[in-house]
Amino acid sequence: MSPAPRVIRAALQGPRPAYIYDLAVVRERVAALRAALPEGTRIAYAMKANGHPAVVRAALDAADGLEVASTGELQAATDELRAATDELQAAAGGLGTATGKLVLFSGPAKSDEGLRAAVAGGAVINVESLHELRRLPAGARICLRVNREHAALPGTHRMTGAATQFGLAEDDLERAVHTARRGGHEVLGFHLHAVSNNLDAAAHGAYIDDCIAWAQRQQGPLGVADPWVNVGGGFGVDVTGAAGFDLAALKIERKITPGRLIVEPGRFVAAEAGWYATEVVDVKRSHGTWFAVVRGGTHHFRLPASWGYSHPFTVLPVDDWPYGFERPEVRDARVTVAGEQCNPRDVLSRDEPVQRLRAGDVLLYARTGAYGWEVAHHDFLKLEHPAFTVLDPGATG
Repeated sequence: MSPAPRVIRAALQGPRPAYIYDLAVVRERVAALRAALPEGTRIAYAMKANGHPAVVRAALDAADGLEVASTGELQAATDELRAATDELQAAAGGLGTATGKLVLFSGPAKSDEGLRAAVAGGAVINVESLHELRRLPAGARICLRVNREHAALPGTHRMTGAATQFGLAEDDLERAVHTARRGGHEVLGFHLHAVSNNLDAAAHGAYIDDCIAWAQRQQGPLGVADPWVNVGGGFGVDVTGAAGFDLAALKIERKITPGRLIVEPGRFVAAEAGWYATEVVDVKRSHGTWFAVVRGGTHHFRLPASWGYSHPFTVLPVDDWPYGFERPEVRDARVTVAGEQCNPRDVLSRDEPVQRLRAGDVLLYARTGAYGWEVAHHDFLKLEHPAFTVLDPGATG
């Protein structure tokens, strides 16, 4: 994806290193997913992908709620919802207008404090175990997360259909429903998130169909009428740009009551909305390899190192050169991009082709809006954090 002119301007004129987030893309991604899903599907943005307040607010405006996976995210979601409610109240003349947005609380190791806060705030709990269920304050609204048997879905992180720390075993379901009702909880349905970052849209549609069918079969045996079917996220993004999740192939055939199907996209919403811009400090050759050394690195953007791939970039030429001596450069070669750490694994790209690259130029990394800053080791060597530039072409005033 070629960067939009506004992104290029931000990368060249703003501070560096920096993350650049384009809120128009956030809204467009939610809208595109909504159009591909059955009418009435509720979309809850997964905050773990990118928790920047502006990104969360844009996603919340376009979606039906938020999925959170920690007490800290729960508090941030509560703050965002409160701010959105205040804005609606002001626009309505202080008449107490509510947002009507969902908050879904996930995670396999929720604290008692988090559970209490979630129940008090009206969040829906995606319950992971019998023990968690017993620790819930009375009156919770819950979905039971189930690690059920199913055909493997392609993706980078498999959550269910295998031995993982996530969800209840199917043979614990009946006991879980009885325990929930004894505790005064409302069992809304099931949480069936299976995998992260699946690029096979046809397989994803078939999986959602299978989830709906499975959940509907539980109505009689478990007495959960017209259940919610929360299939989680998993809508993939190829960060190299080599492939994509084809929404046209996302076919869902099973019928479900509007409002009962829930998805929790994170990466799909945020990845394409973010860019990482960094300045080339040096260009040099070592043992037959050309290196571009940049200000920044994996302490800002760790995904290439942790996943073991080379992230492509766009070279933005910068003609200004403040020194009176020769400018380091390379032409028509393959370049490895390394960061500023004292660490040979601080590498963002390997053997990427460039026509011309000079010290002082800017490298712009696309598709870095999800799991970029969020998963980086921020404070290693006490290096500076990046700046954050937010673009909102739809804003008024």
